[in-house]
Amino acid sequence: MVQYLIALVPTFLVLAFFFLGPFNWSRRHTWTRAVTCAFVAAVALRYMFWRLTETVLPYPNNGASFYWVWILFVVEILACGEVILFLVLMSRYVDRSAEADRLARGFFARDKRELPTVDVFIPTYNEPLDVLERTIVGARSLDYPPDKLNVYVLDDQRRDWLKAYCEEKNVIHVTRGDNKHAKAGNMNNGLKVSSGEFIAVFDADFVPYRHFLRRTLPFFCDESIGIVQTPQHFFNVDPVQSNLGLENIWPDEQRLFFDEIAPSRDAWDVSFCCGSCSIARRKAVDAIGGFPTESITEDLLTTLSMLNKGYKTRYLNERLSMGLAAENLTGYFVQRERWCQGGIQTLYLYNGPLRGPGLTLFQRIMFLPASWLVQYLVRFMILLVPIVYLWLGLLPLYFTDIADYVSHQVPLLAAYFLLMLWITPTRYLPVISSAVGTFATFRMLPTVVSSLVRPFGKPFRVTPKGSGNESNQFDRYSFAWIASMITVTVFGLLVNIVPETSHVQGQFSPVAAWWSGINIVVLLIASLICFEKPRRLFHAFKLDEPAVVDDVPGQIVSLALDKAVVAVPTMSRFQSKSVVLKLSGFAPFKSELRQVTQRRSSISRGGDKQSYYLHLYFELSGSARDNMIVKLYTGQYSQDIRDIDKVAVSLNLLLRSFGRTRTL
Repeated sequence: MVQYLIALVPTFLVLAFFFLGPFNWSRRHTWTRAVTCAFVAAVALRYMFWRLTETVLPYPNNGASFYWVWILFVVEILACGEVILFLVLMSRYVDRSAEADRLARGFFARDKRELPTVDVFIPTYNEPLDVLERTIVGARSLDYPPDKLNVYVLDDQRRDWLKAYCEEKNVIHVTRGDNKHAKAGNMNNGLKVSSGEFIAVFDADFVPYRHFLRRTLPFFCDESIGIVQTPQHFFNVDPVQSNLGLENIWPDEQRLFFDEIAPSRDAWDVSFCCGSCSIARRKAVDAIGGFPTESITEDLLTTLSMLNKGYKTRYLNERLSMGLAAENLTGYFVQRERWCQGGIQTLYLYNGPLRGPGLTLFQRIMFLPASWLVQYLVRFMILLVPIVYLWLGLLPLYFTDIADYVSHQVPLLAAYFLLMLWITPTRYLPVISSAVGTFATFRMLPTVVSSLVRPFGKPFRVTPKGSGNESNQFDRYSFAWIASMITVTVFGLLVNIVPETSHVQGQFSPVAAWWSGINIVVLLIASLICFEKPRRLFHAFKLDEPAVVDDVPGQIVSLALDKAVVAVPTMSRFQSKSVVLKLSGFAPFKSELRQVTQRRSSISRGGDKQSYYLHLYFELSGSARDNMIVKLYTGQYSQDIRDIDKVAVSLNLLLRSFGRTRTL
């Protein structure tokens, strides 16, 4: 017992450091981040030194076990390298909002006639009107002098109905004779027919907020700035949130990158363009010969090409647009496989991080696709280690006793998890984040391997969005892998519990049992993501604004492009299914009353006060529909989940896992 208490001392020191230090410090100060990241790096290097000297070098060269130990250690070296790069990156942070305020005062103090011209590019391939209309109307509503602003819809499918819609909305419809080089080629064609000094790019499913240009343009007072990137926020839930049933208590998967990692990259001058929701200096784009076509991720390569020419990318971490996250697992993997392949492609290109001229050593390192190359391999190995031990008896390391293991690995895990909880308190939970990564591993690891072996030749695939993309699916491929891993792990444990069938002995067995148990929990949560939920075409926003229904005053609690939920105190006035809805800023319009729900709003001496929720459906057209798009999508409302409800997340997943297990 004493030796185990002594073994836990390093873990207690890690806990003491975080609870006495970082958890009482601001995570936005450079010195606090630097000290904390340096501490975690020291813990990681201590662990790796122990691994090499005590668990790898002493292992005898006895065949398969020897090679297995070294393979795992090499993987751990890669993982440690990625962690160290991450710690270096996250040791700094910059918030440019105050800088944007200062620059904007001078930039917009000039005469409006002196403001630069801006072209808005909306590249589109197969998106339906219900997706495109939001983006087009939002772009036309930007708060900028109309004579200085042109909107170009770059249509790579040459659709007549879209041309007619563009003419109706007074935007410029552009086509070309072929689809060569996909999105990059489409935007390069847009460069030929436009002349604005700056080019704002919004994917077909992203709606700019009205003040987007007022917040981003002032940064270009610095002639060295080539691109200003802003975060991508979403008005729908992604398939991970939806399939786990965490829509209202867990943020979308990309928040970790856009809210935390991207500002840290900017602090080191290694921020990069993410395509949509960005604005570029035409002079800089011309200097690199247009948008690069060598990679399917033209945005990342645009950044690298501009760095080659001395231009920088800035990141303004403000919500300045809103769009569609991948709506189902098909779109989810199309998107991520494209990002993965494009990142790996840069390793082979003349203007990539290895060969591109004008890059510093630090920039070259930070633009390596290390995360794509390492994370899925590491996650797969984490699942594989206990299976190999339980079935083949191969130890992953030269093992002395549990106390030694606890003394070195547990402090590292504690330090890393506590660091993530401190740096990203509303974006990270260890088990959930591990489950999401594990779920993606079975599709993404083959993509990593194929991209390394054959980086080019795979065509650009557009993420499917909008109507026509409603089919619910079951990810049989991922589920088969997950179920197989669970089955093999469980049977491996059962086989070794029985003395007559057990073929493993020694002190590593309890560690393998714990390791297997954690893997099973993670895999069970990951399995839930495989079951797709129905999605909604129009997404409602929560509101608390006055409304009038047939002259009865009420409060809007939810509003979408085609429906509203209005709370009213009485139902006595509603005798018809057809009612008139009055909203501030809109002419009264007819709605259909399809459902009424009753809720208790409060309890008083006079008894319960009841609210009636009217579920109204309507069809708006013309300027009324445009006004509703502007109201909902250009800056007044959001779908933020600001804090993770850890208890709610845990209970929800427990109940869903139990329910799914019973169903299966």
